[in-house]
Amino acid sequence: MPIRQTLKTSNVPVRIWTDDVDDNSRQQLANIASLPFIHHHVAAMPDVHLGIGATIGSVIATHKAIVPAAVGVDIGCGMVACRLSIGANALDEKALKRIFEQVSADVPVGRAQHEDGRALILAARPFEPRLELMTQKHPQLLKSFGKFSKWVNQMGTLGGGNHFIEVCLDESDQVWVMLHSGSRGIGNALASYFIELARCDMERQQIHLPDRDLGYFKEGSVHFDDYVEAVHWAQEYAFANRECMMNLVLAALRRHLPAFSVTSEVVNCHHNYVAREHHYGADVWVTRKGAIRARAGDLGIIPGSMGARSYIVRGMGNPESFDSSAHGAGRRMSRNAATRAFTEADLRRQTEGVVCRKDKGVIDEIPGAYKDIDTVMDNQRDLTEVLHTLKQVVCVKG
Repeated sequence: MPIRQTLKTSNVPVRIWTDDVDDNSRQQLANIASLPFIHHHVAAMPDVHLGIGATIGSVIATHKAIVPAAVGVDIGCGMVACRLSIGANALDEKALKRIFEQVSADVPVGRAQHEDGRALILAARPFEPRLELMTQKHPQLLKSFGKFSKWVNQMGTLGGGNHFIEVCLDESDQVWVMLHSGSRGIGNALASYFIELARCDMERQQIHLPDRDLGYFKEGSVHFDDYVEAVHWAQEYAFANRECMMNLVLAALRRHLPAFSVTSEVVNCHHNYVAREHHYGADVWVTRKGAIRARAGDLGIIPGSMGARSYIVRGMGNPESFDSSAHGAGRRMSRNAATRAFTEADLRRQTEGVVCRKDKGVIDEIPGAYKDIDTVMDNQRDLTEVLHTLKQVVCVKG
């Protein structure tokens, strides 16, 4: 199905791949489209929903400017997945429970991080020189880091919210490992610092915006290059963080499963990031806030909720989406609303057959709080083709 609707604004249009858009998200998309440096149009993916400043599930191409809040605070958040050489017959009930317990023990989740003796120092060390240069130029960052200052210990950790680690089976009953995480506390600290700088720049220049979270840096401005350096650092850290976690998870599986190897290319893709690209005749900055790059041939991961299917996809290179696609199911209700609407009994019912937490602490992540992933996939069949369909049997939540 191609574009479902177009939102006209005084500046550029918003092209939307779904009919399921609430009024607040529409207004947020219109606010983004009103910015003077938006290139050609704004693309809203079929999982679109309200965010901070910019709508989650939006693709924003900009001329010589970047909006830090559009990139978001979890810079480089994304997915990694790989297929293993073993099948469902290796996963009996006892093995699944042991895997859940082992992964939960080996990979810190939520606000936890590795103890000093288990920190992945070799993986983190290459990031230190550039971070030190950033803090020398912006000493205020050290205060922004605060409790997140042990960024080395956060390498190879999951974080909270909708982050997860899953063991899945595909359509052929082959085992996959898949996880979702980003740049952790250090990325959040970097993002928050520069988002506030952008707000201050707008106030100092007396630039009036439809939303104070849409503060931006223009190329050539005092903070632009520093933000680009910080965001690229955090994106690379997020990529490495997922690789490290994948290694930890595979090691955990090897303790309880028959010998196996990784049999397909590992897919590791961001869905909260900014990159320099060429679209509609111009070199522009493309911010994907809750969207993956889907050029022709690109491999991507589109997860459902903790009780729904996920998809390994190949991009089709649709120029109208700026070579992008949805990044997941997308929330249909807030965390507070989900906690009020559902019970632990609902959670147990909606995650039947999955070894996972089923307590009130994860009710906000219940499948019913998310859009239907199959509807999302149907709405974007001009953006990606499905290669594999995955269903989780173990899910470790952040």
